[in-house]
Amino acid sequence: MSMRIVPPASHSSTFKAVNTSAPSAPGVHDTLRHGVGPSSLLPSDTSSAIPEAPVSRHPLEARLKAWESTQESLRMESLRRTFGMAEPIRRGMELKIARDGEWRPLALGGGRSVHEDILRGREARIDWEDVFTGEEQRAAVSVHDEMERKLKI
Repeated sequence: MSMRIVPPASHSSTFKAVNTSAPSAPGVHDTLRHGVGPSSLLPSDTSSAIPEAPVSRHPLEARLKAWESTQESLRMESLRRTFGMAEPIRRGMELKIARDGEWRPLALGGGRSVHEDILRGREARIDWEDVFTGEEQRAAVSVHDEMERKLKI
């Protein structure tokens, strides 16, 4: 394992823009031109666990996307070298339990759990994803509807 602090520069010098939005309404998928949804752009093998490289016009954005994973791997490697293999394994198990065990309805804030933020060392930081979760455009769902969907009633 490497003790890399900064992610490697893995950007290419060319970029092919993939635009599926209508010219008159940017951000709205154009069904007549590009098919029935953005899934037509995905490769046929979506079962792989390897995340796709970000579609970006600027190389800095690709480096920023890889920053979090690079810092996490550096932290786990430091823990492994200091405390042995058991410490990163224990932290990984605690993180998985925190992710799988907690669920909050959208009406109560939803999203990431406080426990996960504490285990990742992010409890004192507010990011863009904490404020703008992507759920702003959705209609408000009641707690009862969400519980029925979760419990498959």
